[in-house]
Order: sequence, then C-alpha cells, then structure tokens
Amino acid sequence: MKNSIKIIVLFFISIIAVSCKKEDLSPSYHKGEMTILTDESFKGVTEALAEGYMINYPETKIKVVTKKEDLGFLDLLKDKARIIVMSKELSPEEIKTYEEQVDLKFLPSKFAADAVVFIVPKDSPKESISMEEISQGMQSDNKEFIFDGANSSNLNFVAQKLKKQPKDLKFSIIPGSKNIIEELNKYPDKIGVIGLNTFSRPYDKESEQLKSMVKILPVEYKGKLYNTDFENLRTMDYPFTRVLYFLTNEGNFNIANGFIRYSCTQLGQMIVQKEGLQPYNMYRREVQMR
Repeated sequence: MKNSIKIIVLFFISIIAVSCKKEDLSPSYHKGEMTILTDESFKGVTEALAEGYMINYPETKIKVVTKKEDLGFLDLLKDKARIIVMSKELSPEEIKTYEEQVDLKFLPSKFAADAVVFIVPKDSPKESISMEEISQGMQSDNKEFIFDGANSSNLNFVAQKLKKQPKDLKFSIIPGSKNIIEELNKYPDKIGVIGLNTFSRPYDKESEQLKSMVKILPVEYKGKLYNTDFENLRTMDYPFTRVLYFLTNEGNFNIANGFIRYSCTQLGQMIVQKEGLQPYNMYRREVQMR
C-alpha cells in the first residue's frame, strides 16, 4: 500500500515538474532572448530602448545588431530576424511581399522622429544647403556627398525625398557615420550625410565630441532655412525629418511585441527624448509622415 502511495505521489510530482518546465520554456514578453536588427544610424536610440527594457524585465536579453536597412528587411522576410528598425517608406510591392511572406498586416510601429543631416568640417565657409543643391549634387559626377554605404537608411531616405532610386544617384562612400565625421576634414569639398542620432544624445561625451568636429548645415526649402531642433522635427518642417518604426514578423505577444509596446509607451518615449530625438507618440497628431 505504501509503495502504491509513493508511486502515485511520484507520478503527480512528475506531472507538476513537466508542467513547470513547459511553462518556463513558453514564449513570453518578460523573459527570453531576442536580436534586433537596426541600421547604424538608429543604433543609439535602439540600444537605449533595449537597455531600458532589460532593466524592466531582467529575465530578457536583447542584442542589437547593425545591418543595412534593405538587408535587414530581407532577413525579416526570410524569418532570419524577429524585429527590425526602419525609416524608409515601403513601396506597395514591398508591403505586399511583407504581408504575403510574414502573413501579417503591415502595421509599422512608429516611435521617434529622427533626421538625415548634412555636415561639413567645422572650419568650412559653407553655412547652409538648399534642396536644389542636394538634388543637383546627387546627380553630379563630382560625387559631392559622402554616405555610409549603399543599402543604408540615409541613402534610401534621401533618394525617396528626391523621388529617385538609390542606383540612379551619384555619391561617395566612407563606411560608418562616425568615420565620415572623423575623416571629413580630408575632403573639404565634400558634404557628409549622416543620421542625427549619431550624435544627438545630449550630455554624452562621445556625442559632444563628434558634434564638435563638424558643422550641421541648415536646409533651405522654399526660401526658408530649417535646422534640426525639436520643434522642426515635431512639425516635420525640417525637410529631411524621418519617422523611425519597428517592423516584426511575430504574430503573438512575445518579446518582440512586448518591446514594441514598451518603446511606444511614456517610459519608452522618455528614453527617445533623452536620446535627443523627437518622441512620436507624445505628439501623435502632429508628427506625421508626409
């Protein structure tokens, strides 16, 4: 009789243990590991949001990996990535491909207003740049503008603003936004093109050092100069303001969607603001893609 009772007790213990094990291994927004793919231009704000999420949910581990925007999108479609950060507006064909391959509606989760900025060495006599100069320069054999690479978010966005395909534009390349800043003095006749988030974080030593090396050119548009202050990002009056958004292939509420929700709440938006970017969801009605 005692042996029978022991067998029954052990049977129920084993069931409970198995159930607990299954529960521990089940997907969740508050535990587990995840990799986020982001263009280098958005790395700063993405890392800051990831750190905030891991502090709030200590059982999560989020790795931020830099990858060119177009290549990250392809990885998402091929299920090689669960979540990516993007800024370019997808074409109807790209949206259709996403919805067919991922089997989800295209619902970008917008979380920040960033900008593409045009920089010159600190001692350059140039004080501003016009939309016409940008358009003409991007079609000149002189290749006046330096980008951080093909397939990058900065190139994609400028091409979209000019209503051109990246392959139809002419430009120089120095890999990495920081490298562009550090090497721009070697090319006094060139203009660097980088993301604002590269050095937007206030009171950060590295950001301040990088920003001190160059001059950000206000952009002239329809006879008026626009710089990248918060107001011009909020209203999107600065011509090269762009909205950053998350895209995922996760169909349930696990760590990717948990991270997206966190980034779009007040706490996540405060982190965006601390990064020197314009929070999107605090001004939902005013920050809109044009």
